[in-house]
Amino acid sequence: MTGIKDLITAVGGLINPLIVILVGVALLVFFWGLAKFIFRVGGDEKAVEGGKRLMIWGLLALFVMISVWGIIRFMQNALLLPLPGSGGSPILTPV
Repeated sequence: MTGIKDLITAVGGLINPLIVILVGVALLVFFWGLAKFIFRVGGDEKAVEGGKRLMIWGLLALFVMISVWGIIRFMQNALLLPLPGSGGSPILTPV
């Protein structure tokens, strides 16, 4: 059972920082599509459609990434694993 716990902890430790970066990229894609949609880039209908498409893909990417992050968090909690970066407070002995 410790092998599975170690594997899930390692995967969670690798995926969590990656998801943060990818969520940022997906937000940028969404807002870029929103800007193209709002400002209509010279009234071009193709640009408006492209903006809509970028917003949809950005939202879809956000949904998938946050879902994967939630599933990993759920598995860690279900197996009572320590969450990466939560390390608790250090134990200090009085002098």
